[in-house]
Amino acid sequence: MKIFISIASYQDPLLESTIISAYESSKNPENLVFGVCDQSSNPLDIDKFSFKDQIHYEHIDPLLSEGPCWARAEIQKKFTNEEYYLQIDSHSQFEEDWDSYLIKYINKIQEVDSELHKNPIITCYPRAFEVLDYDSHKFSMNRDDKNTHVITFREDSMFIKGNFCRQIGAISNEEITHGFLLAAGFIFTTSDFVKKIPYDPIFYFYGEEISLVLRAFTRGFGIFHIPEAPLFHLYTDVTDIKRKLHWDTSEDEGRDIKWHQREEISIERLRKVINNEINDEFGLGDTRSLQDYENLCGVDLKNMKVLDKQKAYTSEFISKLSWQDSSF
Repeated sequence: MKIFISIASYQDPLLESTIISAYESSKNPENLVFGVCDQSSNPLDIDKFSFKDQIHYEHIDPLLSEGPCWARAEIQKKFTNEEYYLQIDSHSQFEEDWDSYLIKYINKIQEVDSELHKNPIITCYPRAFEVLDYDSHKFSMNRDDKNTHVITFREDSMFIKGNFCRQIGAISNEEITHGFLLAAGFIFTTSDFVKKIPYDPIFYFYGEEISLVLRAFTRGFGIFHIPEAPLFHLYTDVTDIKRKLHWDTSEDEGRDIKWHQREEISIERLRKVINNEINDEFGLGDTRSLQDYENLCGVDLKNMKVLDKQKAYTSEFISKLSWQDSSF
């Protein structure tokens, strides 16, 4: 059972260590296929990877980059119907046997006879790691946190740009929970996700995650959170490995279309998705409705209203739902 790993990287010195960690920590590394879009000034030397034949690598001049969603859409062109799809950020580290752990949970969820369980998306904001010694790839993983991490809306950042709201992690005491939001830096799902919800390259940054979850939800996919997600994410920059971001002035000044213009286009694109004004694969599906989504999360995205704060901002409601239930 092969896993396609999508890694969009922008000027990230940790890209190499992320690829190595995924491979070396895997129980079945021969089943991994990497899709890497490296938007950087210094390309990787792919020939030095012993598993280079498993890597689809594309190097892009940062000046030509159109943003993270564009890069992830480019990567999906390399997808060749692998059974599973894993999307991560380029500054990640992996737990031992991470692949068998995630497949075990996918299989467990799929044992339930319902459409949303047959099309599961496992996601969360992963636990953190710290860089101890960059040159020797020594990292400290936060393994003490064994909780199930869910994602909720962030109360102080609702509708900050049109329909767009920020998200935040929360804790559940349940082993598995349903979810209503996803993290683009950790998505593990089946091949149907790439086929039915291909990445929309028009999005830039704001709107990426909520548009994905709405397109997935309305097509019958189920969002799930599991305990001890087996990878770790670098959330804070370390002084000696700081990286430029796509919207840095020094990176953006040479482009014809500036980052803030792409962001405006992205926010408008989200409005069109929510108002069902896009009629192709990049719009909403017809298996479930926005009303169904509103009932689950307590937020009316179309009219920009929070209807149930407990549902929207805490893990209480989704934690009380049985993960095996599909009646909501």
